[in-house]
Amino acid sequence: MIHANNLCLSYDGKKDIIHNGRFHIKEKDFVFITGSSGSGKSTLLKSFYGGIDPRNGTLLINKINMQKAGKSQIRALRKNIGIIFQDYKLIKEYTVEENIMLPLQLNDYNDKKSLEQAKKLLKHVKLTQKGHFFPDELSGGEQQRAAVGRALAHNPKLILADEPTGNLDDYSAELVWSLLRKANEQLGITVVVVTHRIPDNFGLSYRKFDLLSGEIYES
Repeated sequence: MIHANNLCLSYDGKKDIIHNGRFHIKEKDFVFITGSSGSGKSTLLKSFYGGIDPRNGTLLINKINMQKAGKSQIRALRKNIGIIFQDYKLIKEYTVEENIMLPLQLNDYNDKKSLEQAKKLLKHVKLTQKGHFFPDELSGGEQQRAAVGRALAHNPKLILADEPTGNLDDYSAELVWSLLRKANEQLGITVVVVTHRIPDNFGLSYRKFDLLSGEIYES
């Protein structure tokens, strides 16, 4: 699923944020990436969906070489990826239902199929009664559950989550963790999560990568 060898990531082409990264993430893995603020966690995650190109080394995502991938390959790759951000990134002018439908429409689902799938996802993330609400009318926890629904909508092979519970209370955070566990355990989706803190008693086998001074260690 994800293979890195001597991976170097940099924004200015000079100072590496990640250097000599070597790791392999298999299909159906659940992986936590931890480290202090500024350690490069989000940068590493961004490289997994083509948000930043490798400066050096090899990074293969679903067999696509990210150093050489063109725009069409990146678009094809993202059709198999669901992304969850700490600040939700829901489209404010769209209802919750429309936000969940969006990746389906981008993947060429027709309107009827998109709507059917969105309604199933609304039930799955416990927002059945909020489908016609706009994001600003929801609590932070509800917005993040909507974002999880959007990430799951097009049946991705890989979910990337950047601090998905960082702004949530304990109750809302546990609902989001539960949804991610189910995505991995029941649907077989590979899940990679950047977080400052792994929840206690997570209830699922996982792998953990620590970032320290630009190096990646598995613990």
